[in-house]
Amino acid sequence: MDSQAFEYLQTYLTERRKKLFTQVLAERTKHFTVVMEDVYQLHNTSAVMRSCDVFGIQELHVVEERLGKRVDREIAMGAQKWIDLQRYEDVASCMGSLKDEGYQIIATTPHHNGQTLSEFDITKKSALFFGTEKKGVSAEVLEAADGYLKIPMYGFTESLNISVSAAIILQDLVSRLKRSSVSWQLSEAEKRTIEIAWTLRCIKSSDKILARYSEGKMS
Repeated sequence: MDSQAFEYLQTYLTERRKKLFTQVLAERTKHFTVVMEDVYQLHNTSAVMRSCDVFGIQELHVVEERLGKRVDREIAMGAQKWIDLQRYEDVASCMGSLKDEGYQIIATTPHHNGQTLSEFDITKKSALFFGTEKKGVSAEVLEAADGYLKIPMYGFTESLNISVSAAIILQDLVSRLKRSSVSWQLSEAEKRTIEIAWTLRCIKSSDKILARYSEGKMS
């Protein structure tokens, strides 16, 4: 979309909405990203997506290898407007794509001698993998992982609900990231691309508005 068309489209937004876009984009990051591997309970996918939005994680990756394309049916609270959802049919292609983008693969699991949250190195781009509610991340992810991350636990229970785990981990790591000297912010080009996508999603019949704009320029 060229600059003039985008500026025209933005006239359909309130000043408050445009200001909010700017404020939120300033806090967004792709330094960390989240991957959900064949999560069965749809409300957990919804909850993790909301956590990504709350803590400024721009991308959520969903692997649908065994359970099929189920995620669309229950993504709630409007978070799907603001988060970029990437979908994969198998975990190998997901890991390959993320590694190509410079991410290290981090398996979240209580059953390995991994790092605790306070020990985790936040300076590296990291893709945080969360697995199924009963079995956790797959053996394929555990084998390929560059590292393991766990939440310290002191009771009899050995695991947490996936959405709770994701919220705890993101809150801790993102808070530490923003206090650090790591360059975690989006580039201006990334901000622009996301802002355009948000604008298109927020304006009803945006395609028709742009079509009328193009016709007006040509006449």
